[in-house]
Amino acid sequence: MQDGWKRYKPRFLEHSDQASGMYKSLFNFRRLWKQSIVTTLAVVLLPLFTLAVVDYSISRKALESELLLRTTRLVSNLRRTLTSYLDERVFALNFLILDNSFEQLADENRLKQLFENLKSGLGEWYDLGLIDHTGTQVNYTGPYKIRGMNYSGQDWYKKLHYKEQETYHDSIAMRSDVSDVFLGFRMTPHLVISVLHNDPQGRHYILRASLDIEQLSAILSHFELSNNGDAFLINHEGIIQTPSRYYGTIMKQFPLPVPPFSPRTEVSEGEDHLGREIVTGYAYITGTPFILIVIKQKDTLMETWEAAGGKLLVFLVGSVVAIVAVVFGICTYLVNSIHQADQKRLASLHQVEYANKMASIGRLSAGVAHEINNPLAIINEKAGLIRDLFTFRKEYAGDQRLLGLVDSIINSVERCATITRQLLNFARNIQVSVQKVNLRQVVNDVLEFQIKEAGYRNIAVEVDIPAELPEFFSDRGKLQQVFINLVNNAFAAMKEGGRLEIRSRLNDDGTGIVTTVRDSGCGIPPENIERIFEPFFTTKSGSGGTGLGLSITYGLVTEIGGSIAIESTVGAGTTFIITLPLEYHADKGEAHAGTVG
Repeated sequence: MQDGWKRYKPRFLEHSDQASGMYKSLFNFRRLWKQSIVTTLAVVLLPLFTLAVVDYSISRKALESELLLRTTRLVSNLRRTLTSYLDERVFALNFLILDNSFEQLADENRLKQLFENLKSGLGEWYDLGLIDHTGTQVNYTGPYKIRGMNYSGQDWYKKLHYKEQETYHDSIAMRSDVSDVFLGFRMTPHLVISVLHNDPQGRHYILRASLDIEQLSAILSHFELSNNGDAFLINHEGIIQTPSRYYGTIMKQFPLPVPPFSPRTEVSEGEDHLGREIVTGYAYITGTPFILIVIKQKDTLMETWEAAGGKLLVFLVGSVVAIVAVVFGICTYLVNSIHQADQKRLASLHQVEYANKMASIGRLSAGVAHEINNPLAIINEKAGLIRDLFTFRKEYAGDQRLLGLVDSIINSVERCATITRQLLNFARNIQVSVQKVNLRQVVNDVLEFQIKEAGYRNIAVEVDIPAELPEFFSDRGKLQQVFINLVNNAFAAMKEGGRLEIRSRLNDDGTGIVTTVRDSGCGIPPENIERIFEPFFTTKSGSGGTGLGLSITYGLVTEIGGSIAIESTVGAGTTFIITLPLEYHADKGEAHAGTVG
């Protein structure tokens, strides 16, 4: 994995700007890379996250509002249904007590027939009884033997009688009452509907009927509730009147505070006695002691939305990951492209300077050679004249010491002439573009200037370039620069007693010449091999290295249509492999170069 990262790692991450002035990079690439990524991500992700947060907030509030509205509708519908159910039964008893006199209701058969009619019409009636003004049940039909029982001490009777006294001024007054759910004599949860009537004679009597709470429970369970929803009745003291799923059984105390009176449906959010978030709706049932309670578990109601929100969150995370990956890739690519362009710019500037420097060296060499040749020619001429004079005069002709001194002067002049000719030849070739070249001669010309250093440092130089290698057209000046750079690089890598080998041969298909330049120097670490031809990359920054020699060499070889490769072992040496084509193909920018025969 680490090797894969090294392979694809952008070059600018390892960029180290060692140049100055006009050769200094225009950018801090690592900072530019980080700034471009951060800026782009901020511009892209900030609106995305803002939109996601706003959408989340609005959607949640809308869902919560819808939840409250639905709960309000449910409670209102339930209240209307329960009110209609109870009012219908109160109305039935009112009709019976108005349609029948006390004497008729006191008739056992008549009361039994009326009870059967009630059951066939409305159902769910337990029993039916008539109570006189003393509170004694004077007639009864039902499953229990409670005729003659006195109810004057019970709460429901007192409350109904109190209502009657409040409106006693009304000659024909009728009042009804719906009791709490209680056990009574039957020891079974039930409720009682009582209707008090004052007849024209001023007598009051009560028609009383008992109802099972099963029908109330059925009404509450009939309405659609969520799995964790609960709908039930409590009385004003908080005693549970119908079965509840989660908050207690009948006749038990409701664990939450009794909600305050309100003439309309109320809905609120809060927590129950177990700390669960709930939505509570309630409504007071008019004319009864009942409070309708509807409780929904908020977390259950939000499950669907949270599931959808989870999917959206996964999509958002995936989108963010994709955006980060794309931004990272694009910014890396663009900054790497800028880095490569900047390196090419710097390399081009240095190549221009290098070419100007070489041209200046050529002109300087030509000027020096020309200026030295003139006095050398005079010295050579005068030395030859002196030798002739010594030869023709008898007093000097036999003096071998004088003749030897003159010969030594002439030999030294010839040696200087050879050096100046080499300088002129080298300077002439630097400025020539394309001509037919002999590779062996080019290498020898380059080595002529390195022989002295090789001798001082005891470096053995071996050249194996067969004489039968064909001549080929190429840029002689660039070839000279290539081998100068490679030889200088080899000498810099070797200590005293090193070895330099230069060998050439035709390649396998005979279309080019392969030359190897091998030294016995320190070698190049594997991690630097891939970067060795990069501009300004050097391992000798502390000893004057600029990191441009091999980069320029690579560019020169490429310009003349060749290729260069490298093999190196740390501690064993380095080998450069140059392949030059026998047929010269001018690179872009060189198409105008002439050919010199």
